Amino acid sequence: MSRGSDPQPAGTARSQLAGAKVVADALRAGRPVRRVFVREGEPSRAAAEVAALCAERGVPLRRASARELLRLSAHAEPQEVLALEGLAPDAPLGELLTSPGAVWLLTGVAYPGNAGFAIRTAEVSGAAGIVLDASFDRDGRRQALRKSMRADRLFPVHFAPADAVFDAALAGGRRLVGIEDGGSAAPWDVDLTGHVLFVVGGEADGIAPALLARCTTVVRIPMQGFIPSYNLQAAVAIVAGERLRQTGAGPEAR
Repeated sequence: MSRGSDPQPAGTARSQLAGAKVVADALRAGRPVRRVFVREGEPSRAAAEVAALCAERGVPLRRASARELLRLSAHAEPQEVLALEGLAPDAPLGELLTSPGAVWLLTGVAYPGNAGFAIRTAEVSGAAGIVLDASFDRDGRRQALRKSMRADRLFPVHFAPADAVFDAALAGGRRLVGIEDGGSAAPWDVDLTGHVLFVVGGEADGIAPALLARCTTVVRIPMQGFIPSYNLQAAVAIVAGERLRQTGAGPEAR
């Protein structure tokens, strides 16, 4: 199968476009291309055309090394041009919660660094976006976004109260999947595909009981050591990885 034509997992809000022709066609068609990466050095005629289209349409373009493009790519073969298509990073919360794919909610998170690593993990796994219910001041929010490698430039990152997020997610037809040590099933024994809001609690207290009671399903990540919980980022990564496996977007897709 040619690069750029690989099917995306069902129910995703964001997808990768690969190849100069694929990206140029998407730009001409007015599709929601949010960011373009072009291999640094002397561009081919097709890549130069992509760069011109980006300038004409105001789409951010970044020059990247061949190694970086290979790391970013969802495919094994080298590419000169990659692009991200999907929701705008500044999409409103309501639009995010009614979009396809997975959305993450971090509630009660105390440390900006942990939040930032979790944001990055959610973006890497292809989530539509992420919401934080956290009492960070402006500096704390900046720290979280820096630790995320500025993932907010690639997908929506919102700060909002958990109750309001639950209400909007349920109204949008999302299943609410909590990740908590009181869960009754392991992630791999639960359907994690489709229109889901994943909920993860803070480092000390987890998900508040009132919120936990509203979750459609609560999963528990198995533990065998004596420390009572995984780091926030690890919990997000385990569940996000299992969702990718279930949607057919595992390593075999590369």
